[in-house]
Amino acid sequence: MDKAAYNAGSAEKYSNESPPEVDPTRVVEEKGIRLGEAADMYGDLGAAEEYGYVSRGLKSRHIQFIALGGTIGTGLFLGIGRAFTQAGPLSILLGYTFTGIAIFAMMMSLGEMATWLPLPGAIPQFCARYVDGAMGFAVGWNNWYNSAITLCAEISAAAVVIQFWNGAVHINVAAWISIIIVLVICLNIFAVAIYGEAEFCFASIKIITIVGLIIFAFIIDLGGGPTHDRLGFRYWNHPGAMKEYKGTGSTGRFLGFFSVLVNAAFSYGGVEMVAVAAGEAENPRHNIPKAVRRVFWRILFFYVLGSLAIGVLIPYDEPRLLGAIKSGAPGGAASPWVIAVYRAGVPVLPSIINAVILTSATSSANAFLFTGSRYLYALAQNGQAPRFLLTCSKTGVPYYCVGITASISLLTYMSCSSGANVVFEWFQNLVTIASLFTWMSVSIAYIRFHAALKAQGVDRNTLVFKSPFQPYTAWFSLIFFAIITLFNGFYTFGPFDKNSFVTAYVGIPIYFALYAFWKVFKRTKWIPSAEADITTGKAALDAADEHWPERRPRNVLERFWFWLA
Repeated sequence: MDKAAYNAGSAEKYSNESPPEVDPTRVVEEKGIRLGEAADMYGDLGAAEEYGYVSRGLKSRHIQFIALGGTIGTGLFLGIGRAFTQAGPLSILLGYTFTGIAIFAMMMSLGEMATWLPLPGAIPQFCARYVDGAMGFAVGWNNWYNSAITLCAEISAAAVVIQFWNGAVHINVAAWISIIIVLVICLNIFAVAIYGEAEFCFASIKIITIVGLIIFAFIIDLGGGPTHDRLGFRYWNHPGAMKEYKGTGSTGRFLGFFSVLVNAAFSYGGVEMVAVAAGEAENPRHNIPKAVRRVFWRILFFYVLGSLAIGVLIPYDEPRLLGAIKSGAPGGAASPWVIAVYRAGVPVLPSIINAVILTSATSSANAFLFTGSRYLYALAQNGQAPRFLLTCSKTGVPYYCVGITASISLLTYMSCSSGANVVFEWFQNLVTIASLFTWMSVSIAYIRFHAALKAQGVDRNTLVFKSPFQPYTAWFSLIFFAIITLFNGFYTFGPFDKNSFVTAYVGIPIYFALYAFWKVFKRTKWIPSAEADITTGKAALDAADEHWPERRPRNVLERFWFWLA
């Protein structure tokens, strides 16, 4: 889809008349960056003024901390425990490391595209421009539904985590759900800068806690705890480094390792959020590459060192951990970190860790409301959702998108009733592999973007951010995630469990049904590389680059802060 065709489509979507030619650079100079970007995207200054546009209110520190800890929810603190008891310490270390490598490969591809065109929502637009409008439709609606249901799941998790404390046990969980829903809506509806400040604070708490827990694990492992028992790698010898799963011998150990790859993929869900936020970031051509590179340290410190720490602190057959997981114990009771603290004899830390888990769940709910609303906004820009969703407030918030996504959070109340909770769990099951399809779509979009640059004579050496070893990096991540998707439900076959099979694989027909619907309805075609739209919206962004002030550190402290944030 070339720019003329895109603008012709925009005319149909945004206006009843043919849009006049606009000079994005002039609009940026005269009316500001927001209207300049909107006019360049819509090809019509009148439509830009009518609907408004999102605001670049996310500062550098917001983006950097979103990249480091933005969507880390209960998975790292709670979900990793189930993988650990299922596969053993070496398996979770290798599983989180290998999946992390594939995630980083995907993020480098996404980072290059998001730096070239930092658009709101980003991923559906990249797929629709570079691959096929049907893929943009499929990944956009799949991501929106995933974000909306994960929002519910994180709110429900936060409400349950509160019950870790005895004083909250007798309070109806619906009350906590109501408080969290109101909180995350307030953080999203007024201005993106408020959302950014909240995520900066939430991420700071998570980063400090995880660094503290890793240091704690190092001290306890060397015998620095109250019991002065030097652990070393004791539990790697007994009960063992790799636990057999669904088999015996080498086959059982391999299946245990493979089960961690699946679990790790779910734990990394939402890592692409930094690109979704690129459309509202200050100085995106500087801040997005920096944030994408930070994902490496997030993977290394949080997931790789975190899984290693758990593996040396407790054995995979720890009775309290197994019992808490089996009984569905609330909050930190099922966290391997809390069990490790109890074993080390440090009584005050479990409540602190549970408070951080509560903060993480609330932060993740906040993040998924933001990403869900921006995916809906991106779909509206693609002409694949009603155009009233383009309407933004004076502060640049697409409030219809926020409101519709937030309304799905009311499904969380279904978790309060045992009967309705079955339906709620069914909704959750529909999104089990949605993130994997997002990452595969990103990889495919990059492969086509790479080909489009070559076909249209753009030298990648001139790019602000050029990811290494392309397009092989994108092919690697695509193949890796495709294997995980195809075999994620291997455990359902011996013996065959139809309910688990549906949970593991229902996401595949959902994605392809969305793709097929738009393909048939709009008769879209695979976009040739020479016709891919790699320019619409870029002129205004190029003009805006000159308006961002250069930050110069005045002392050593500022130099460190500018490096960090």
